[in-house]
Amino acid sequence: MTPTQQETLTTIEAAKLLHASVRTIQLWVEDGRLKAWKTPGGHRRVLRSSVEEMLSDRHRLSSAEPYPYQVLAVEDDPIQLKLLEKALISLLPEMSLRMSSNGFEALIRIGEKRPDLLITDLMMPGLDGFRLLQTLEHESSAHPMQIIVLTSLTTQEVQDHGGLPNGVTLLHKPLNIDSLSALTQAYHQIWQRGGQ
Repeated sequence: MTPTQQETLTTIEAAKLLHASVRTIQLWVEDGRLKAWKTPGGHRRVLRSSVEEMLSDRHRLSSAEPYPYQVLAVEDDPIQLKLLEKALISLLPEMSLRMSSNGFEALIRIGEKRPDLLITDLMMPGLDGFRLLQTLEHESSAHPMQIIVLTSLTTQEVQDHGGLPNGVTLLHKPLNIDSLSALTQAYHQIWQRGGQ
C-alpha cells in the first residue's frame, strides 16, 4: 500500500526538518536510516514518521546529561586512524570519540550525532574529504563544528582541488601530534567556555 501525501515528505522537506543537505538525506535513505519509497516518476518520498523518529532520537540524545565533547576522526589509512585514536584518547580521555574510514560513513555518523570537532583526511576512496566538507558547508545547523583537515597534499594541491571552506584548519602529514594536540585543546577550551 502506497503512503498518502500527508504521510510523506520530499527530500527537500526532509532536509529542512533535519537541518541536512538533500544529498545527506539521500545517503541516509540508501543506508536505511530513513524509510522512503519512489514515485512512479522516480522521485524519493521520505516517510514523515521516519523523519519524526530521527528528530525524536536527536532530541533525546541532546537532552542527555552530561554532554561530553564529541570528536569524529575520519581517515582511510588504518595505521593513521589508530595513531589519531591513541593521541586523542590520551589528550582528552573524557571525550566521546568516534572513528570513520570514509566520507560516506562520516556523514552518517554526523547525522546520528553532530560532533564538536571533526578531524578528517582529504584523499579517501568513494566520498573524499573535499566532497564531505562541501556537503557540510551547505547544511544549516545551530550546532557549530570545528574542523581540522589532515593531508599529505601541498597547499597548492589543496587549492587545485577547490580549496577548503572558511574556518577549516589545515595540517600537513606526516602528522605532527604536538600541533594536533594544541589545536584540539584550544577547540576544547572554546567549547568549555560555551562556544559550542
